[in-house]
Amino acid sequence: MVTSEAARAETAAFLLLDVAGVPCALPRAAVSEILPLPTLFRPPAVGPLLAGFLNLGGAAVPVVDLARLFGLREEPVEPGPYAHLVLGADRTTAYLVDRVSDLVTVEARAIGPVSGAETLNGCVEAEISLGERLVHALSPARILTAEERGRLDALARAAQERLAALPVA
Repeated sequence: MVTSEAARAETAAFLLLDVAGVPCALPRAAVSEILPLPTLFRPPAVGPLLAGFLNLGGAAVPVVDLARLFGLREEPVEPGPYAHLVLGADRTTAYLVDRVSDLVTVEARAIGPVSGAETLNGCVEAEISLGERLVHALSPARILTAEERGRLDALARAAQERLAALPVA
């Protein structure tokens, strides 16, 4: 008989995403919330990878456009009606995706490793086999390089200072 604890060890939960037509997934444990796309604050000169900042209860949270970060789109596009923000578990970064399509439980045998050398910064840590299709399982810790993370943190601090300087209505 398989205990529920043993069954959990043999499966993993993933949030399925559409990033410019490429199926991707994030571990469920890496996600705090899925948000409908709000109006974002976008200061000048933040670069193409940053969609803007989300005001999350007074905290400026940077929103990374995954399609642009991964080189799947050259130019910014108006987000579609199904666009979502995926807020990381630590609530310090959000990701703009074209769509969040499902939350799935995947058996361990359907998850295959990917060599870190095959992707930029090892951001794809596994391939998930879902029926006939393969889904890229992203590593939240490796989506951004250390330098990108440092620059994003500096931009977030500056945005937080600007936000804090505004009077509360």
